[in-house]
Amino acid sequence: MRKYFGTDGIRGTANTAPMTPEIAMRVGMAAGRHFVRGDHRHRVVIGKDTRLSGYMFEPALTAGFIAVGMDVILAGPMPTPAVAMLTKSLRADLGVMLSASHNPYCDNGIKLFGPDGYKLSDEVELEIERRMENGLDKYLAKPKDLGRAKRLDDVEGRYIEFAKSTVPPGLTFDGLKVVIDCANGAAYKVAPTVLWELGADVVPVGVTPNGFNINDGCGSTAPEFMCEQVVAHGADLGIALDGDADRLLVADENGQLIDGDQLMALIATSWANRQCLKGNGLVATVMSNLGLERYVETLGLTLARTQVGDRYVVEHMRANGFNLGGEQSGHIVLNDFTTTGDGLIAALQILSVLISRGKVASEVCHLFDPYPQLLENVRFNGRDPLQDNRVKEAIRDAECALGKSGRLVIRKSGTEPLIRVMAEGEDEAQIKQIVRSICAVVHTAA
Repeated sequence: MRKYFGTDGIRGTANTAPMTPEIAMRVGMAAGRHFVRGDHRHRVVIGKDTRLSGYMFEPALTAGFIAVGMDVILAGPMPTPAVAMLTKSLRADLGVMLSASHNPYCDNGIKLFGPDGYKLSDEVELEIERRMENGLDKYLAKPKDLGRAKRLDDVEGRYIEFAKSTVPPGLTFDGLKVVIDCANGAAYKVAPTVLWELGADVVPVGVTPNGFNINDGCGSTAPEFMCEQVVAHGADLGIALDGDADRLLVADENGQLIDGDQLMALIATSWANRQCLKGNGLVATVMSNLGLERYVETLGLTLARTQVGDRYVVEHMRANGFNLGGEQSGHIVLNDFTTTGDGLIAALQILSVLISRGKVASEVCHLFDPYPQLLENVRFNGRDPLQDNRVKEAIRDAECALGKSGRLVIRKSGTEPLIRVMAEGEDEAQIKQIVRSICAVVHTAA
């Protein structure tokens, strides 16, 4: 059992365990010591989003890394995928992103990347936890071996040029009007700049962070705002990122929302036609719609599924030779370019398809009719409701009722004390009845 790490690093309410300055410093010391190997000067890159608490956690982590002899490179507010990219580019031993992604400002989190730019495995995270709990004093560097810290100049420019390099040479977005909602988060400077430099007419929103307004009524967790802005400005496309810009949702010219499943279908189709799709398919999680699976089968492609969490998608991609994967929520991983989900780079691929086909988004981005799907959450305290026999029986009954015409996914959230209940199938009324009945039993057992 892991004490601190969930499905995407460590996350919680700022100044409440596990997200306290003390624990952050211990993470720095333990993770730093784990990656101190050899006699070279060791480096760690630290980025953050725009939450107020980032000013507290950044120096706490810095102190922990310096104490075990690691040099710290401070990137400031930057997207999570930019930190992963910089970790590789700077030949650093470790990368850290301070963010709670799509959560409100009062939360924060710590995401760790290895020297290859990929998120750490469960095994490495468990080893870091073991070090945190077993005498950190023995890892302290001698005074002459302490690390140093410095800010990285032109960090935004490095990522901007990297993002632009993922677009086919010579292609511009001239003539496209694009709304970009940065959720008052980490991409508030770089995302509008990339689109503008590639020729788009940019309407930036969610670009005035104040430490409190990240994901507040904007971004991919409140896409209605972006959809409204698309219609109000007569834009060709809307893009909504989340707080750390590792995922996106899109709206067509009519303000109709396009989720991650449709976006993955579009990229898979485009790449398959260009013969650059690897693995003869793509990787998604158990939460992706059955309609996506049926659609890719019509193309002669396969859909591999993993447990929820973009790092599990990435692990399957790497192990099985895929270059496209993601989640319905908008985490899209294009590992020809990136080592983790990157909302901006995924958006550039979508815009490239629009330009190359010369059609409006509503004609290009809606590739399949999703099966009726319903997801509801039940909050719990204390013991796991999924171990209750009443819940197990309700799940068995639902699976029998669905048969082969649908799917049922019941799981604990990796970041919050929630049981997530999802069902999908051909009969919408049946799906609603199944989800509500299971939620009622879970609520009783919680």
